[in-house]
Amino acid sequence: MPNQINVSFFTLPVELVYRILDHQSDYTIVCSMRNVCQRFNSIVDSYHRYQTLTTLDLAFGEIGDVGAQHLASGLRDNTTVTALHLYRNQIGDVGIQHLADTLQYNTTITTLDLDFNRAGHLGAQNLRDALRHNTILTTLNLKGNQIGNVGAQHLSDGLRYNTALTALNLYRNLIGDIGVRHIGAILRYNTTLATLNLGNNQIGNVGAQYLSDGLQYNEALIALDLCANHIKDIGSQHLGVALRHNTTLTNLNLDSNQIGDAGAQHLSDALRHNSILTTLDLCGNEIGDVGIQQLSDGLRHNTALVTLDLGYNRIGNIGAQHLSDGLQHNKTLTALFLANNQIGNVGAKHLTDGLQHNTKLIFISLQMNLMSEDAKHAINEFTERNQRMTKS
Repeated sequence: MPNQINVSFFTLPVELVYRILDHQSDYTIVCSMRNVCQRFNSIVDSYHRYQTLTTLDLAFGEIGDVGAQHLASGLRDNTTVTALHLYRNQIGDVGIQHLADTLQYNTTITTLDLDFNRAGHLGAQNLRDALRHNTILTTLNLKGNQIGNVGAQHLSDGLRYNTALTALNLYRNLIGDIGVRHIGAILRYNTTLATLNLGNNQIGNVGAQYLSDGLQYNEALIALDLCANHIKDIGSQHLGVALRHNTTLTNLNLDSNQIGDAGAQHLSDALRHNSILTTLDLCGNEIGDVGIQQLSDGLRHNTALVTLDLGYNRIGNIGAQHLSDGLQHNKTLTALFLANNQIGNVGAKHLTDGLQHNTKLIFISLQMNLMSEDAKHAINEFTERNQRMTKS
């Protein structure tokens, strides 16, 4: 037809393209709208949403390996995105390979969240290669993947040469003692990693020893999470040795392990000499009155601990009496968690007596014990007094 007008997407006015982009998702803009042609790259680069896109959150997107490939291509030359969240996206080793390749060239992404995907040891191997060359990434989350002990070795090899990563989350990755051996070894030399989560990884006493060996020489790690593992009294002895020598670790999480009275004694010995650790989580272990006596003795001499969680243990009235003795002499503890123990009114009275001479504790958790509400109220009166003194 003589009056027919041929309209091409590639010749549309810039403002009209902007309006089209307004109706596209961030993922589509990054993955599909760039690298079409040089003109479109220029238009997308000048588009306000693209220029201000610093966090790309694709959680629960189910993009899979193919989607990860497209995403990696789109981010290769991107200079705006600093945080990439890919939580639960069914990304396996192939998709991880594409993302890892991009990390070797990308100069802005500092946070990569791959929690609950399908990365195995091959994916960890590809991330190792990225860590060797990348100098920007500071946070890597791999919680709930399946890298195993071989994958842990690969990542440790990458950390040997990496000087940027400060936070690594490997919670629930089937690492075990064999995998932790490699991580413990790299802790001797790594100078940047500050936060390490190894929770729920089937780590036992042997693995605790490997970590202890590394921690004694490490001068960077601040927080170590070992919750929901299989660490018993011998393992806590190894960690206690590390605490005697380590000069940087401030937060140690041993929640839901199998530490008993003997293990508590080892940790108490460490608290006597450690002046750095501020938070110790022993919730959900097997510590009874005898172990509390040992820990309370450690509290008498400790000058650093601020938060102590002893919830879900086996503390009774006698244990509460020992805690009371420790609290009378301790000058730093501000938060004490005692929920779900076996402390009755007699034990509550001991705690009240101890708090009469303590001016630092401002919070105490007592839910699900055997004491009356009046007994709890009497204890809380002293913590509230301390709160007022702190504010004044």
